[in-house]
Amino acid sequence: MILVQIIEEVQAQIICGNHLINREIDVTCAADLMSDVLACDIEPNTLLVTSLANSQVIRTAEMVELSAIIFVRGKKPNQQMVEMAEDFGVPLLCTKENMFNTCGKLYKLGLNGCW
Repeated sequence: MILVQIIEEVQAQIICGNHLINREIDVTCAADLMSDVLACDIEPNTLLVTSLANSQVIRTAEMVELSAIIFVRGKKPNQQMVEMAEDFGVPLLCTKENMFNTCGKLYKLGLNGCW
């Protein structure tokens, strides 16, 4: 699944990483506890869905090599987070959808969860 297809399906706004929207996404991880993300067996081409909007999300993304992050419930990253994500090459997106609906749409697209 191409990231741009996901953006369209969940009606996400691109915060940064416009040049990376053709990135392949194969797996979804949905979590607000970054310790859960770190405990996962993160596969290549993984998308993180979260409502946590702080710098730990970006640091975790770098550590486990996430391919993109979607913030749900209209949460938006601050400027420091955007700059970090740009440095690490991680596209940031946000949607007004809640976590449940976002994950449901991603599952309907054929994406499976990690764990």
